[in-house]
Amino acid sequence: MTLVTGGAGFIGSHFVRALLSGEYPELDATRVSVLDCLGYAGNRVNLASVADDPRLDFVEGDIRDPVAVDTAMRGHRLVVHFAAETHVDRSIPDSGPFVQANVVGTQSLLSAALRHGVERFVQVSTDEVYGSTSTGSFVEEDPLRPSSPYAASKAAGDLMAQCYHRTHGMDVVVTRGSNTYGPFQYPEKIIPRFVTRLLNGGTVPLYGDGANVRDWLYVDDHCRGVALAAARGRSGGVYHVGGGVELTNAELTSRLLELYGLGWDRVEYVDDRKGHDRRYSLDTTATASELGYAPRQGIDEGLEATARWYADNRDWWEAIGGA
Repeated sequence: MTLVTGGAGFIGSHFVRALLSGEYPELDATRVSVLDCLGYAGNRVNLASVADDPRLDFVEGDIRDPVAVDTAMRGHRLVVHFAAETHVDRSIPDSGPFVQANVVGTQSLLSAALRHGVERFVQVSTDEVYGSTSTGSFVEEDPLRPSSPYAASKAAGDLMAQCYHRTHGMDVVVTRGSNTYGPFQYPEKIIPRFVTRLLNGGTVPLYGDGANVRDWLYVDDHCRGVALAAARGRSGGVYHVGGGVELTNAELTSRLLELYGLGWDRVEYVDDRKGHDRRYSLDTTATASELGYAPRQGIDEGLEATARWYADNRDWWEAIGGA
């Protein structure tokens, strides 16, 4: 019995669809519950393909609400915690919702999981907790040095999860994924934002000099890494889930333009955002050796599949304010 928080969001809904489709046979899918507050980035349409599956229970509730959390937690052996406020740009002018969701909400879930004897709690996190690095790649033992309020709130949630392991002996696993993309991603993130604008004949905004580097991870690979950590990870372990493809934002923009046969006249350079980390990079050696994880989706195929999905699903992104 598995509880997935944020299961109507981008990554969480993919995990739920894959779990119910039998793609993670090592995990229990006899009953899958989704706890989601259906905020701006949560959408029940994301679960339409499995909505009629009798194994799926949907609970509309907020992880910051201890009553809702306590009710949803009962009877589950595994918690996979995707629910979070995630958009860096939103966190800069107003960090409050990020602290409430990513720190207070995580603590609420951990407390309920402890009371109800949950067997394993998976905290899904981000490479941004480490901050920026100009060379090399972060390993799991590196200190956390977040730059943005979003990253700081996720780092605090990670530490909260790890302290429940150390203090209470709770079986907790933390995963840290790199920049994730794919179908159903809310269109404020760079890839769906650029794709939907290009589809509508608009321009795309490129921060600063476009030289910021990110490792790109297809959503199916990310969810498979989380599933492997949930099934095989060490209690108290931290696992990096990366895509193995580092691109500058300018290089990413160029690839998206090429998909549509467009030129750089469709790019508008804008002022860089505050505290914009220059480069993220995860060392995934430990995850590969312990869990057998390796990304399967190539960047060109992944971007093409993503762009095609947004072209074929205008109703989805137009309904939620895309482009």
